[in-house]
Amino acid sequence: MVRMTDVYLTYPNGTRSLKGVTLRIEDGEFVFLVGPSGAGKSTISKLFTCEVRPGEGTVEVNGFNTGTIKNSMIPQLRRTVGAVFQDFRLIENRSVYENVAFAMRVTGKPASEIKKRVPYVLNLVGLAHKARRRPGELSGGEQQRVAIARAFSNNPKFLIADEPTGNLDPERSLEIMTLLERINSHGVTVMVITHAKELVNRFEKRVIALENGRVVSDMQRGGYYQYDETRL
Repeated sequence: MVRMTDVYLTYPNGTRSLKGVTLRIEDGEFVFLVGPSGAGKSTISKLFTCEVRPGEGTVEVNGFNTGTIKNSMIPQLRRTVGAVFQDFRLIENRSVYENVAFAMRVTGKPASEIKKRVPYVLNLVGLAHKARRRPGELSGGEQQRVAIARAFSNNPKFLIADEPTGNLDPERSLEIMTLLERINSHGVTVMVITHAKELVNRFEKRVIALENGRVVSDMQRGGYYQYDETRL
């Protein structure tokens, strides 16, 4: 379970990013987080991975309180959270297989488990036949599927996808969202941060909308929140 309760956060430069955010995401949910640039979406993502800490309020992720967690325990929290980004962040001089295996090695997984798990997740994302290719030999959609395989490799409880389709055409974007839905069907909680209105409307999932650091809408079954940029 992921929970934020009355969370405020102001960055050192004085920017007030979150202003009393309260939300709860249950285990196994698929949630879209939407809103204009500067609404606080990426800040919430960073709070969930402990890149930043709440100024006020509480943030709980998979049993960890990110406001009080000891630095030595942060790696344990991050092992329960997978992350996918718009820019893929793959290691260019390593194969698809090695990119996924590396994510497991850094968390201390034994070679036997890596050998078994990597082919499984590559098959899940439809790239088992390209395991020996390097990222530069793949299309953008294929690279994003590698990034998803890497995020899923350590069997996280919670997967955050921050604008995962931002660099992709509509057809590839639909493929990526369908893949994330498949990951969700394996019991993984999924949160997708996106501006892609068409995708949000196509997939009837819960939609949480932010404006100016506040939750302004929480719709349980789809529908893109129409925020008014003239008020921002």
